[in-house]
Amino acid sequence: MRRIILPALAAVTLLPGCATQKQQAKNDAPFVWEGANMYFLLTDRFNNGDTTNDLNYNRTKEAGTLRGFEGGDIKGITQKIKDGYFQDLGINAVWFTPVVEQIHDATDEGTGVSYGFHGYWAKDWTRLDANFGTEKDLAELIETAHANGIRIVLDGVINHTGPVTDADTVWPDGWVRTEPQCQYNNYENTTACTLVKNLPDVRTESNEAVELPRALVNKWKAEGRYEQEVKELDDFFARTGYPRAPKYYIIKWLIDYIRNYGADGYRADTVKHLGEDVWADFSKECDAAFAEWKKNNPGKVLDDNSFFTVGEVYNYGISSGQQFDFGDKKVNYYQNGFDALINFEMKHDANKPYEELFTKYSGILNSSLKGYTVLNYLASHDDGGPFDKKREKTYKAANVLLLTPGISQVYYGDETARPLDIPGAVGDATLRSFMNWDDIKNNEETKALLAHWQKLGQFRRNHPSVGAGTHEMIANTPYSFKRAYTNGSYTDVVVVGLDLAEGKKTIATGNAFADGAKVRDAYSGKTATAEGGKVTFDTPYTLLLLEKVQ
Repeated sequence: MRRIILPALAAVTLLPGCATQKQQAKNDAPFVWEGANMYFLLTDRFNNGDTTNDLNYNRTKEAGTLRGFEGGDIKGITQKIKDGYFQDLGINAVWFTPVVEQIHDATDEGTGVSYGFHGYWAKDWTRLDANFGTEKDLAELIETAHANGIRIVLDGVINHTGPVTDADTVWPDGWVRTEPQCQYNNYENTTACTLVKNLPDVRTESNEAVELPRALVNKWKAEGRYEQEVKELDDFFARTGYPRAPKYYIIKWLIDYIRNYGADGYRADTVKHLGEDVWADFSKECDAAFAEWKKNNPGKVLDDNSFFTVGEVYNYGISSGQQFDFGDKKVNYYQNGFDALINFEMKHDANKPYEELFTKYSGILNSSLKGYTVLNYLASHDDGGPFDKKREKTYKAANVLLLTPGISQVYYGDETARPLDIPGAVGDATLRSFMNWDDIKNNEETKALLAHWQKLGQFRRNHPSVGAGTHEMIANTPYSFKRAYTNGSYTDVVVVGLDLAEGKKTIATGNAFADGAKVRDAYSGKTATAEGGKVTFDTPYTLLLLEKVQ
């Protein structure tokens, strides 16, 4: 096992810190998408909650390293909510990879046999994959999440179907194209093309009516639900007036998971490979479905937040503001349905000094991106160049990710140093190992690291100002800054100190706390009194997370 060098602030214990934070979590902070702490996981690789569904559809071929199904499922996610795992991390939104029915067979593109364990190879958008669970499981997951103050973000794919295999036939020509492959050097050859060989691309630019694929009709009839599916489609097209084009069928199938179960958001896959008009229509229908679910389930509505959409526009960075440049055309995806875009720039910006990073993000989010936001990440399921692939800067990663303005995306295992470099795994597979639960139980270094992520995560969850507020440096040495957020009658102000001395330390708090105000350090649990724009604490840690005691 590799040795992780721990900084002084790692000398924390897991359970006492969690108990203290749980008590502090009982506040009146509103949920704000712009400051959310989102956890992203691969459904198949997180937690196996039901071993009876591990093998389905005759998926018995020996897969390449980390390219087959490994048992994670919807029940496994629900179980971890019930266990308090996400709550302890301060997570208030969970995004997981698609759970719709995947192609049954496997492909072999030179990296070993691969199954659709990742969820991005759809066979039937209207049915969940048996390896992931049932519709009942999904309903329970969303209800359990909501009962614990956690929003659920689904993952939606409109761009492509699953690959063609001996057991999974290609969709009709009116639905998909199989060539040319994308060249990515202008708008047309990024949108009207296939991402990779043998990944049929949905003709999302088309408004021509198409019939349901014969294979899908036969499948539905065999499952005894053909008439119901057709009736729902007829109702959808009658209500919306859309032509029966491929993109609108898929949009209908995706929004059913909002209308039927109350999902709170969608992460949209491969956004720049579809025309922006598709996403505008998708967002419109998501909003309508969410409104319908709220109307039909008044006792289950969490708040008046709108449906949330975040897009994966590959290589978009926060510095681009609202524009993405294809070279020959610029597209504003924020103006076409998205509340947020995934920020591919963050993993590079993470190397900047704290103040430079925080000032940059706060400035952009409160100017050119005001009213919108970005989803910051340092590791993900398909980025082969993460910030800390060898897991040597895990504490720094937590500080950067959880204290930077915008939404934080914790990739499963960031908080436990789950390895991202697996011997024998090729390409994306090395990023997708099973969650290292045993390390949490047995490894003291992992426990200490997890406690650090928990304390920072709960501070972020309890204070919308951390992610959604305005940033202001108070002092350079020792370094401290203020975040402030106001929404109607609600105001939230915090002060954070980083790279501080161990033991006794005094930091400037500016005008954040009035003289005589009692201030609590959410990291150590200690309290002190603010005087003269300063506060003094004696803790063994090198950071302070300061909040006014209510």
